[in-house]
Amino acid sequence: MSKYSNEFWTVTSGDLSQRRETLTTPETVADPGDATKIVVDTADRKQPWLGAGAAITDAAASLIWGSMDAEQRHAFLDDCFNPAKGGFSVIRIPLGSCEPAAQPYYTYDDLPFGEHDNALTKFSLGEGEPGAPDATKDFKYIIPVVLEILKINPAVKIIASPWSAPAWMKNTGHLCQGGHLRFNEWTGNGFDPMHDSFEGCYARYFVKYVEEMAKIGIPIWGVTVQNEPSNAPKWPAMMWTLKQQAEFAHNFLRPAMNEKFPEMRIFINDDSTHNLLWPVRELVTPDEAASIDGLTVHTYEGPYSNFFNASRSYSHWMFGMTERRCMIDETPEDAAHIMSGIIGNWLVRNGESFITLWNIALDERGLPNQVGATGRRGVVTIQHETGQVIRNLEYFMLRAFGQDVEPGSVVVRSSNYTPDGWSGGLGSVAFLAPNGDVAAHIYNPTGEPIEAAVTINGEGAAWQKVTVPAWGTVTVHKGYGEINTSTVPADDEFELNPAPKHLLGDVAPGKVRVWGQDE
Repeated sequence: MSKYSNEFWTVTSGDLSQRRETLTTPETVADPGDATKIVVDTADRKQPWLGAGAAITDAAASLIWGSMDAEQRHAFLDDCFNPAKGGFSVIRIPLGSCEPAAQPYYTYDDLPFGEHDNALTKFSLGEGEPGAPDATKDFKYIIPVVLEILKINPAVKIIASPWSAPAWMKNTGHLCQGGHLRFNEWTGNGFDPMHDSFEGCYARYFVKYVEEMAKIGIPIWGVTVQNEPSNAPKWPAMMWTLKQQAEFAHNFLRPAMNEKFPEMRIFINDDSTHNLLWPVRELVTPDEAASIDGLTVHTYEGPYSNFFNASRSYSHWMFGMTERRCMIDETPEDAAHIMSGIIGNWLVRNGESFITLWNIALDERGLPNQVGATGRRGVVTIQHETGQVIRNLEYFMLRAFGQDVEPGSVVVRSSNYTPDGWSGGLGSVAFLAPNGDVAAHIYNPTGEPIEAAVTINGEGAAWQKVTVPAWGTVTVHKGYGEINTSTVPADDEFELNPAPKHLLGDVAPGKVRVWGQDE
């Protein structure tokens, strides 16, 4: 007989023909037979688990705020972020413009190249009341949506990532297509590194952002030095080597944060693992590592095993996955392999403490954006004219973490038969909550159903058998008290159109829109 008073089992198939369907608790048997054995070992405890969620970009927020009415918006956000429902608990927001965006690109201190604002007197998150039709920059979409999320769950952790410094701080004088900070140059009246260098000015720009967001009730939990610092696309971007990020964090950003926000989490990399080519300890000194809280990765490019160059260099760091998306026409197999396999299995087993997927929402075309790209999908798809919602596989992956894994849990060892998240047999991740609850996700990377037999260390030969569908996941939450057994709302129905003929109105293909200018 199980020592747990309550159990909650669900199943989600890769093709979403089963959408977190509640399963009858499997009976306990002494013989697992030919089923794949999954042993959850709560005695072997690993990294802390902080939570999972997605990015509130300008594009996503514009749909949530502009395409949905107030009732639709609250129902959607409550379903995602309410701890008694979906339990999403981490979000990532852009520190300035990113792509995709509904508004022309901007930063918080835009000046013509050649002018300086060393004292950041022109810094502004935007104008107007949050969410008002005439509001600008962050006040138009991101701020009102985040404020509503915080009303639902005030403990949500917020990570902010810049795509570019203001153009006047960069060697190119442009927001887009890379360039770098004006290292070893001066702006001001003197040669005090913290006050007169461009590095010091940019560090104070971060602090000013955190300060201004706090004034309106948005606490920033962590920052990354730069989004995708190895990428120079035609949207806002800025190039940094990992060594430059660490030096900036140690010499400028951490000292600046120490003045007002000494508990701020600072992360480096925020990019795919393709550029983690060497052990991080060869690029980041121990002193620099002491100023940094961790390293985050994206999963667009591998090899994913490069992750070990970070996690086995400074094992005390915190590691997170901060960006990935799928396409509207992604196959169930490919979507499951990246979402449930790489992110939800392999990275968790190897040290990941939190997940933020890319846009929490895009529309049925993969819009809005400023570059004319279509076909990308969000965690959910929102019909841009009606505000209706379709939930994608990404939503169900996030909900498995948010609904089933208690805050403050730690990852524990469990049996695993997929070495990489997309090949081999069943994979699993498991968690132990502070109150003793146990949760586990059992993932099938293959195109055929596989029977699993699950037990927990200490229960002896007490197995529960369950069938994991093709490219699907079975979740189990065992607890001593009340368990979140909420169900997923029904989806709306509307047509997906990943390749519309008309994209951006008067914006020519290949052009982008920048605040105050065309580029």
